[in-house]
Amino acid sequence: MNADDAKQYRKMILTPPGRLIFTLAVPTVISMLTTMIYNLVDSYFVGKLGTSASAAVGIVMSVQAVFQAFGFMYGQGSGSMIARFLASGKKQEADRTLTTGLAGACLTGLLLAAAGLIAIRPLMYIMGSTDTIYPFARTYAFFILLSGPALAMSCVLNNVMRYEGRAFFAMFGLVSGGVLNMIMDPILMFGLGLGITGAALSTMISQYVSFAILLYMFLSGKTISNIKLSVLKTTPASAVLSSAVKIIRTGLPSLIRQLFGALSTMTLNLCAKPYGDAAIAAMTIDGRVLMLIASSMIGIGQGFQPVSAFNYGSKKYSRVRRAAFVTWRAGTIIMSLVALAVFTHPTEIIRLFRDDPEVVRFGVPALRFMCVAAVIQPVSVVANMLLQSVGESTKASILSSLRSGLCYIPFLLILPHFIGFTGIQCSQMCADILSSLISVPFLISFFGKLPAEDEHTARDDEYVRFAGEDGD
Repeated sequence: MNADDAKQYRKMILTPPGRLIFTLAVPTVISMLTTMIYNLVDSYFVGKLGTSASAAVGIVMSVQAVFQAFGFMYGQGSGSMIARFLASGKKQEADRTLTTGLAGACLTGLLLAAAGLIAIRPLMYIMGSTDTIYPFARTYAFFILLSGPALAMSCVLNNVMRYEGRAFFAMFGLVSGGVLNMIMDPILMFGLGLGITGAALSTMISQYVSFAILLYMFLSGKTISNIKLSVLKTTPASAVLSSAVKIIRTGLPSLIRQLFGALSTMTLNLCAKPYGDAAIAAMTIDGRVLMLIASSMIGIGQGFQPVSAFNYGSKKYSRVRRAAFVTWRAGTIIMSLVALAVFTHPTEIIRLFRDDPEVVRFGVPALRFMCVAAVIQPVSVVANMLLQSVGESTKASILSSLRSGLCYIPFLLILPHFIGFTGIQCSQMCADILSSLISVPFLISFFGKLPAEDEHTARDDEYVRFAGEDGD
């Protein structure tokens, strides 16, 4: 155990859970908010090009979500395993896991980009594009597909940094790209007259800049785990394959969650399509505002994940319990306050992005419905992230499939037949409430089986010996 390793171990098992989660969550929340604000700024500038252009962003969101899905699968899978490896002092296994996860994300990203570029026209119509939306959607999607591999690999590096407790470095990489994107959008779109091409090009450049910054963090030794391509050459193929399977199995809940997010967005666009471009644009704007509301909870949850994974691996079960409660309480308070602010000013918020009476008419009720459900959402987030971080991948996968998939999509397909567009507007609220209620028994079962007492490990003895030698 070296000094940096001992310091990190001390931080993760001795710092009070509430303070530790707050320390790890703040950079993550800032990263999430920056990303969400960028998305909203992007929607604001694209909205100036017209309702069809604004709707095109919603169409392409599904494409971007697919790259994020696989990136999060490799990233969450690698990060969760790495946190537990480091908690057990298995540095070599951590390096192999990181390298394998990054290689998997790179290969998958390249394959997805190639497939998307080959079939870009039918892909856009499958996603819900109309003839008037298609020219904007095709242009935007072209650059999003080119940036896909960088996005997938960035998700891996970002998640591994968080699980190591290096949330600040992860924040710096993401925020840098987001700020660059916001600066470049108006310059390329209006200063150089590139329109929708400028918005897409700005996004692509910022994705590669973010990836380059995150990669530098690993190559410059600012992290505990290291990228070692030699590991893939010297390790038997069976061992590498076994590591890849474990990464995928552990990260599967993230893949399911993100893919269902993409599928639900596509379903939403198809359901809104009969109501015209304004309906699609309204739901796109509402979706991005909802992502901004949810970003605080997701950020807190991502600060919670390394705490639960590390302490579960160190057999500090009381800290796992306390961390889960603190995360739920903080998330509920923050989500309630943000949702209340949005609920009371929906018209003004929508008009910021598209001052079209039809867009406002479709968007206001949906946004208010989403705010109502935001208060209960922390329950499902805590359950999902807790089970994934401790390796309960099957249960986490079930929960991941609920909010944006098994609950949301049926509501989207069924409710409009009875209450028209109102059914589309309230579907997300119904899905959030139902998925949170289903999550409760999973939480009760997990904590019921969790040992009541902490266990002393060999890792603790190693830390004590190192601290004594170091005079700490």
